[in-house]
Amino acid sequence: MFFAELRRVGILKRDRLGGRPTDNALSKLPQPPVSRDTVGAWLRGERFPQQVEPLLAVVGEIRAEAVRRGLLDTPANGESGGSVAELLAEDRWRGAWKAEQQRRTRSNQEGAERRQARKALEDEERRGRQAALADRPRPVRFWTSKRLGVHPAIPGHPTAPGGPDFVLPAYVRRPHDDLLYTRLASAVTDCASLLVVVCGASCTGKTRTSMEALKAVPDDFQLLFPTDADSLLAMLATDALGPGTVLWLNEAQHYLDGHAGEAAAAALLRRLDADGPFIALATLWPDHDKTLTTAPMSKDDPDPHRQARMLLAQAHYVHVPASFADHMDTVHEAADQDASLAAALEAGGTDITQILAAGPDLVAHYDHPDGPHGVHGKALISVAMDAHRLGITGPLPLDFLHDAAPGYLTSSERATAGPDTWFAPALTHARTLVRHIISPLQDVPRSSGMGALPGMVTLADYLQQHGRRTRQRLCPPATFWNAATHHLTKTDGLIRLAQAAESRHRLRHAAHLYCAAVESGDSLALTLLTHMRKKAGDLEGAERLLRSAADAGNCQAMMMLATNGQMAVGEKEAARLWRAAARAGNPRAMAHVAERQEKAGAKRRAAWLWRAAANAGHSPALAHLARLREYAGDLEEAARLYRAAVDAGNPIILEDLARLRENAGDQEGAARLYREYRTIDGNPSSTVGGHAGRVGRGSVQVRDVVPLQGRPKAWANELVMVLL
Repeated sequence: MFFAELRRVGILKRDRLGGRPTDNALSKLPQPPVSRDTVGAWLRGERFPQQVEPLLAVVGEIRAEAVRRGLLDTPANGESGGSVAELLAEDRWRGAWKAEQQRRTRSNQEGAERRQARKALEDEERRGRQAALADRPRPVRFWTSKRLGVHPAIPGHPTAPGGPDFVLPAYVRRPHDDLLYTRLASAVTDCASLLVVVCGASCTGKTRTSMEALKAVPDDFQLLFPTDADSLLAMLATDALGPGTVLWLNEAQHYLDGHAGEAAAAALLRRLDADGPFIALATLWPDHDKTLTTAPMSKDDPDPHRQARMLLAQAHYVHVPASFADHMDTVHEAADQDASLAAALEAGGTDITQILAAGPDLVAHYDHPDGPHGVHGKALISVAMDAHRLGITGPLPLDFLHDAAPGYLTSSERATAGPDTWFAPALTHARTLVRHIISPLQDVPRSSGMGALPGMVTLADYLQQHGRRTRQRLCPPATFWNAATHHLTKTDGLIRLAQAAESRHRLRHAAHLYCAAVESGDSLALTLLTHMRKKAGDLEGAERLLRSAADAGNCQAMMMLATNGQMAVGEKEAARLWRAAARAGNPRAMAHVAERQEKAGAKRRAAWLWRAAANAGHSPALAHLARLREYAGDLEEAARLYRAAVDAGNPIILEDLARLRENAGDQEGAARLYREYRTIDGNPSSTVGGHAGRVGRGSVQVRDVVPLQGRPKAWANELVMVLL
């Protein structure tokens, strides 16, 4: 009603007063003045005046103009009747403005109550989903330093029986601490979603730095600490990481490596686009960071970390110095009240955190074994060092260490060992508690529940890094490769070891490791093994390998045979192999056969195959269907399919999604997507403007889809109807 009456005043001014007074003149009457556009919006009923006095000044001047023209007692316009004097009466507008203000206040209150109720319902549903997780959220202050993975420190004095088993020294702040604290506090204040990577070498204090920075987070925040990549995926899939949560990713390489890690990285990147405040706090070694963020040398090379690289490109990095050289005065002051720091200073040097974590003592224990079984224990540690430096990131089976260790010993050292009794005392030596805080080989906690995983150990991270530095030019013995082939089961690790063996010209061991990965169902291993055979000039051997695998139902082998021009496969046989792989459910094969069916005019069969490939997460198929939907005018579904194609591992499709947003008039959304696109594989950025910074494909892989150019629109509509 209020706005309808305002429009009546505007019509009166326009039609009966000849547009007088002008909006420009009226805008100067209120104190302070308002803009001409504001007055126009009032008189069109499009905007509510925030104060009544400026409105009364405008209406009063219009009334004065009506008086000058002798119109005050004439009927007003509109269906409401009444005179011009009644329409422009000050008391009428003062009361109408007050009533509308009260109505808007009530509406805002009701809206706020509805939003609060909706948020309470969403929070309750999220808590229900969180309760079903294996790794549940806890209040941020619930978590202890030990539980979050902080290294215990040397006690600094003899420990009495029953004394504390976890010593946390006084914390010495450095400039990077202030940077990290400020970033977290700003994310909370701005309700932002933030990924921070605390990067530093082993035992430099990354986890303690991160834990201290949690003081910037309010007490009512929840912290979630997933056990592994699968647990992280479960959290993201159930939308358990809502506003007001911290995601703790200590040693982030364990969450971002392998197939599950790629899926987790893609899902976490999507979460960073959602509402905050949300903080993902990760720690990472520099060499792991380099592995995860380095793009392949060639577009034809495997790209196992594409999603992790895209995720880390959005991170804010905080680098932790390895040394306290610039802050030793502060360390000395704190050491006056802290026995652990005092003991670290007595050891000499400026690598305070490494000394506190007993890093040098671990190395000394490894380098100088004592006792009759010390050398055997050192061999177990050496096996673990080589496994980790060559690509194994998870726990190691004891059987693997047992079978690999003999190759690390001399003949005389093997001769002194009892065939059936050497392993237990060797393992005891490798598990010795150094400085009462840390062991070289450590138990691995179960992913859920209590206790350790039976038959599995992991190597202290300081020794992992020491092994990378001191053993990088050494090649493991044959027992290492043989034991890995027989006892390691994760395909990602097997492939990395196979590549390491191949690069060291241990081709027989590389082939066995590739075969072990193939037997576990990894198609990439088959590709790499075939390439190795071909590189050695053994084309017949490569073909035999592929045919054997194809006969056993391996889809990757079928497709490689069908596409390899160097192997004697005719056109009919190639088509048969593609169809067989498609029937077996391979999405790439389904997309290939769908393209052939389209060309043959079998639209319904082609549509079924495209949809099946898309449902299996095949990015080119999703992109193809997205273009069909876009061409048919279903832009909402096209956008959903484009986003699914990006999430399925084809970020080049971001350009199509950005174009779709741009054509729909969402320039801001298009610009954001173009900026995200330009981060892919180091694409050079281009000027933002005109096309919102659109760039060419450059070295990025070409889409494996059927182009739509030249197809009649009716054909696309017909195929879309089949899909529906």
